[in-house]
Amino acid sequence: MILELDSPAELEPALAAEGFFGRDDVVARVYVGYGCSDPLRRTAVPAPPEPCPLPPVACSIEPRERRRAPAAGSYTVGEWRASWSESEYAAAVDAVRAAIAEGDVYQVNLVQHLCAQFDGDPAGLAHSLAPLRPLEPEPLAGGGWTIVSASPELLLQRRGRRVRTSPIKGTRPAGLPVESAKDAAEHVMIVDLERNDLSRVCAAGTVRWPELLAERQLAGVSHLVATVEGELRAEVTLTELLDAVLPGGSVTGCPKIAALDLIAALEPVGRGASMGALGRIHPNGDVDLALTIRTFAVAEGLLHLWVGGGIVWDSDPAGEVEESWVKARPLLAAIGAALPVPVAP
Repeated sequence: MILELDSPAELEPALAAEGFFGRDDVVARVYVGYGCSDPLRRTAVPAPPEPCPLPPVACSIEPRERRRAPAAGSYTVGEWRASWSESEYAAAVDAVRAAIAEGDVYQVNLVQHLCAQFDGDPAGLAHSLAPLRPLEPEPLAGGGWTIVSASPELLLQRRGRRVRTSPIKGTRPAGLPVESAKDAAEHVMIVDLERNDLSRVCAAGTVRWPELLAERQLAGVSHLVATVEGELRAEVTLTELLDAVLPGGSVTGCPKIAALDLIAALEPVGRGASMGALGRIHPNGDVDLALTIRTFAVAEGLLHLWVGGGIVWDSDPAGEVEESWVKARPLLAAIGAALPVPVAP
């Protein structure tokens, strides 16, 4: 049974009401949408319209021991269309650079949305994406919707009182080094933001970053990865922990609230299943959540995907457009689909 909730604050009480905590035979599979960050925004600009119907938060309590999954069925994907033209996306990059020049922000993540007709079994998508080694490979399905993720990015792991996050910033095609000053600056800014997020819930002096600017081959591309970790204060609740890390800094920007405002003003459609969280909560309080980059949603006969990247002062608009396609190409190749048809300006 899927529980559909209105906010992350409802998740911990809902699990408690189901008698979840303290058991040893179940796990909670959880999705939290990026749209849950709307109350954090300071401006009255309406949120962009969502392109597909998804609950803000969803949770399924399942047996801890995995049952054998049924064979994945076949599927077909139609022609992709992008919500933004490449020139519109490039103009949004310039708008972010203008905001940086004014001192409003230092970095902002911009996302473009792709959509195609879909027919068949969403579990087939998960099967096709498995070679990319997603952190949360199993689809999560509710009433009329399915989320299928190929995300390689760890948003949050908790083991006892130890917590860590592994933000990704810096991208090149697979096998090419990530070595530009722009990528390094973008990476370090987000690591600093994640240090601040964990400091809200960790004991003073325990937050550290043992890994910085580490190059990894993930989801078919080259990335720079960091690790930020700390020791939770004893009284921190699950709700407080989620409040501290959501939305993820690597998909918003810094300062985070100013970035949220600019994202809402610039992006033409909502982020749907992307840029939120997907993973598992354990009855003893341990957590494994992936950040929903490289994530698909299936709803109402359509397949949705969101791709983008972080914009800093050194960003080149054409380069940022290409970076989004660098991230999309391995995903679309894995599911047997082509790049989208360009949208006329």
